[in-house]
Amino acid sequence: MSVEEKLAKVFKALSHPIRIKIVQNLLSGEKCVCELLQFVEFSQPNLSQHLKILKEAGLLEHRKVGANMHYRIKNEYVKDLLNIAEAFIIESQKTERV
Repeated sequence: MSVEEKLAKVFKALSHPIRIKIVQNLLSGEKCVCELLQFVEFSQPNLSQHLKILKEAGLLEHRKVGANMHYRIKNEYVKDLLNIAEAFIIESQKTERV
């Protein structure tokens, strides 16, 4: 898979508001699926599907602890990516007002 294809996969994984919300919640540290369910308004199978997409894009890692699956951000670049995108949006809004 080319770098461009990998980039497209990352951006596609982050293109859903729920997945961004999941990633933002994981920025504070590892959480089990049961904890993440508190932050989203849908079923556990739906959450698991979103987590799978994020994991396959290389944004998340997981590990099993007892009966629970725990997810965490794979590396700090994910946080940087979100911060840069947010700064881009804020700056774009400033220039739209002018």
